Amino acid sequence: MTITDFKYDPYLSLLRPLVEAYLAFYRVGARHIESMGVTPSQFDVIAELGGTEGLTCAELSKATLVTKGTLTGVLDRLEAKGFLKREQIKDDRRAIKIQLTPQGEALFQKIFPAHAAFLLPFFEKALTQREVKQLKVLLGRFRECFEDAGNELNGPAIHKR
Repeated sequence: MTITDFKYDPYLSLLRPLVEAYLAFYRVGARHIESMGVTPSQFDVIAELGGTEGLTCAELSKATLVTKGTLTGVLDRLEAKGFLKREQIKDDRRAIKIQLTPQGEALFQKIFPAHAAFLLPFFEKALTQREVKQLKVLLGRFRECFEDAGNELNGPAIHKR
């Protein structure tokens, strides 16, 4: 097997710019989120729960970028601050519904629009609306390719969901 030169391979040369773009976006976004008094993981949970009747833990885990191992601690801290509550689902003793409290919903109404407004100029500076549509399609195809490969690596058990 030969070692590929990442700099000259047309596909592999995307790795560094892709990761660098993500890291730059994450650093700037995380600083802004933290300036509003929450962590990026807490923001992610609040953003998913905001304006909803609540989600189960399983739904919330799928909807956020927070790992399952981290999610419980994030929920514990948000609950301790009075931003969310957990309720047992009547028909399923194993499932827990997570909802924002009125205080949590007020926080969502304050920080979500502020963060969206903060990020918008970066996107407008970098991309036209047409390029946004194109990039969404391309990134979607890219993600799907890796998800398909991940499913193949995990074998048939992954399809039992």
